[in-house]
Amino acid sequence: MRILVVEDEVRLAAYLKKGLTENGYVVDVAHDGIDGRHLATEGEYDLVLLDVMLPGIDGFGVLRGLRERKDTPVLMLTARDKVEDRVSGLKGGADDYLVKPFAFSELLARVEALLRRGSKNPQPLMQLRLADLEVDLARRKATRGDKRLDLTPKEFGLLTLLLRRTGEVLSRTVLAEQVWDMHFDSETNVIDVAVRRLRAKLDDGFDKPLLHTVRGVGYVLEMRE
Repeated sequence: MRILVVEDEVRLAAYLKKGLTENGYVVDVAHDGIDGRHLATEGEYDLVLLDVMLPGIDGFGVLRGLRERKDTPVLMLTARDKVEDRVSGLKGGADDYLVKPFAFSELLARVEALLRRGSKNPQPLMQLRLADLEVDLARRKATRGDKRLDLTPKEFGLLTLLLRRTGEVLSRTVLAEQVWDMHFDSETNVIDVAVRRLRAKLDDGFDKPLLHTVRGVGYVLEMRE
């Protein structure tokens, strides 16, 4: 699941990206309304978290631009708690409205509810599966067959990202940005080391490996015959 966060408060945006990524979502961030509207309308997202007070174009303007072209679920975030503000956002096409400050657990619950509502093929969002691999996001537990996988937080985030995007080859750049929140440095081997360790925990002792290397491109999690 890919989420766009449009938030000009840098620390809050980083906090949201970190929390959502830890819960297995792929997150992009825009810090102003112009970039936010461009990404929301041109990109493919399952949900948009949209601040109201933005430089360039405010959140209502971004929402109008998005609704002219797409029905992507939108959760608006704002410090403006007046009834008329909430009504304006909802009438403008927002699907939900959350007033700052908020608890991350509440935001996460609202995100999950909106994604369940918008999914054409509902799947329990807190449990992901591929063959005999299961990941319980709420309990942060991963198992394959009868074996529990003892994963570090980064390994758990890496596995969750790959599992959410099963069958899609993910580059080292994408993995670095989404799991480590860093720009990929071709001189570092941190990605390859982490993948190697995850692969050992995930596939060793099983007949059919799930984590595959696509030479020169990246890594993919999928069941192959």
